[in-house]
Amino acid sequence: MSDLIEPIAAWCAVIIETIGIATITFFALYALYNAVARLLKKEEKEAVFQELRQSLGRGILLGLEFLIASDIIYTVAVELTFETIGVLAIVVLIRTFLSFTLEVEMYGKWPWQDRQ
Repeated sequence: MSDLIEPIAAWCAVIIETIGIATITFFALYALYNAVARLLKKEEKEAVFQELRQSLGRGILLGLEFLIASDIIYTVAVELTFETIGVLAIVVLIRTFLSFTLEVEMYGKWPWQDRQ
């Protein structure tokens, strides 16, 4: 049974990882396109820059969630050893730290603080 699950889980991890990469890429390109279009319309540069950073930050956060899911699937279903669990823990900690710092960059507050 395990011989059947491992390749399927590996492919699922690759697909979800690809979705994460595509999400980050799409949001980056969209945010850049939107910013250039707004600058060509002579909108205020500071507002355009802030919106660009927020759109890019949202895309990175969403993409990171997919990448973490991919890492978890691969580690748990394909390569479950103490070493891979340790590496996964470190990767999740780093990505969680990135998520929190991106939230602070985008909104000026920690995720658990009221955003009003």
